Amino acid sequence: MKKFMIFGLPLFAFVALLVFLYKGLFSDPRELESSLLQQTVPHFNLPNLMQVDETFNQDVFLGKVTLLNVWGVWCITCAIELPYLTQLRQEGKHIVGLYYDQDIDPDFGQKTVQRVQQEVQQKLAQLGNPYAFNIFDVKRNLSLDLGVTGAPETFLIDQHGRIVLHHIGDLNPRIWDKKFASVYAGLVGAQ
Repeated sequence: MKKFMIFGLPLFAFVALLVFLYKGLFSDPRELESSLLQQTVPHFNLPNLMQVDETFNQDVFLGKVTLLNVWGVWCITCAIELPYLTQLRQEGKHIVGLYYDQDIDPDFGQKTVQRVQQEVQQKLAQLGNPYAFNIFDVKRNLSLDLGVTGAPETFLIDQHGRIVLHHIGDLNPRIWDKKFASVYAGLVGAQ
């Protein structure tokens, strides 16, 4: 038993470590499963970015299949995906933006809401506007509740407000066809 403790235990720990590292070596960090899949969107009460006196809550996702896209003008990958998202909107997809700006955060400096609105309008005029509206996640509360790790991220939400799919990274034709198209079509067909 003593020999096992001296040789077997370290060998077992080494093999376990190798398996763990090997698995991590070939995993895709964009394939992280959200813990919120098949759950309703968390409760929130946030303003419309362009009309801050108008507020939205989780009920905004009831009644139609929605793509919730987390983005910001500071995000280069978000700018790359905007034309494709605009194409999806032209095809009839309902897309809502979840916008947060790093410069509103006191740690990054101060910026007025009017300045953020101006930057967003310029970016969307330049690259296309796929959004029915943008929820302004000033303090990133909803983003944190959704488990957002960065931008862009996209959530597919069914007509009952449940999160069906979550994708980290840009949404492009390849990702749409591989991951979203059939699920989206099934949800729309069920309406």
